[in-house]
Amino acid sequence: MNTLAIIQARMGSSRLPGKVLMDLGGASVLARVVGRLGRSQEITQIVVATTVAPADDAIVRECERLHVSCFRGSEDDVLDRYYQCARAYPANAIVRITSDCPLIDPNLVDETVIILKNQKADYASNVIPRTYPRGLDTEVFTSAALERAWREAHELYEREHVTPYFYEHPKTFRMASVSGAVDYSRYRWTLDTREDLELLRAIYSRFDSRHDLSWQDVIALMEREPELAELNSQVLQKSLREH
Repeated sequence: MNTLAIIQARMGSSRLPGKVLMDLGGASVLARVVGRLGRSQEITQIVVATTVAPADDAIVRECERLHVSCFRGSEDDVLDRYYQCARAYPANAIVRITSDCPLIDPNLVDETVIILKNQKADYASNVIPRTYPRGLDTEVFTSAALERAWREAHELYEREHVTPYFYEHPKTFRMASVSGAVDYSRYRWTLDTREDLELLRAIYSRFDSRHDLSWQDVIALMEREPELAELNSQVLQKSLREH
């Protein structure tokens, strides 16, 4: 199966503008995401999907530096950006990754892709229900399902967040889920605030900025040093309907 990973990225951010190009252990946050996804065994191609906004020229330049493909589309209609990107880079399945997850785990990504294939599902994720730390979020869907969502989703939040139409219509799509044996959803490893950045930098520094640390390595670190989780424990996750 031809599997395309689309990393959505833009410079605009309500809480931390420019976060995806900030330094994280000697590499940009975006470089961390691209590099970690590059270790996946199931992904055939990686594309960064950014916007046509002039501010995102910087993301295009970073993609050129990283030798990764880049697609430019709508700034606000991210579902359309995904659909048009998938048309430009045809694949059987699409992996949705956000660029603010620099600890994304290639093995978890592969597990989610395999679940989609084995169960012949339209949509698979490791977030419904959430048992993994926020920041390991992986969603996989078929190109046919993406096209249907693109045609039928009309609510603003459905267009901005790409996948709500799938899990809000479980009778329309065949759904599959990857869950962990232990619930670690209390941990927050995504990047949305300065506090998040402080934690992620602390994590990478503990591993000498290695690119190949696993999510289990980070869990072990957090359990050895529980005070690390306090760095961003007060950060509230934005809701889907916040813009």
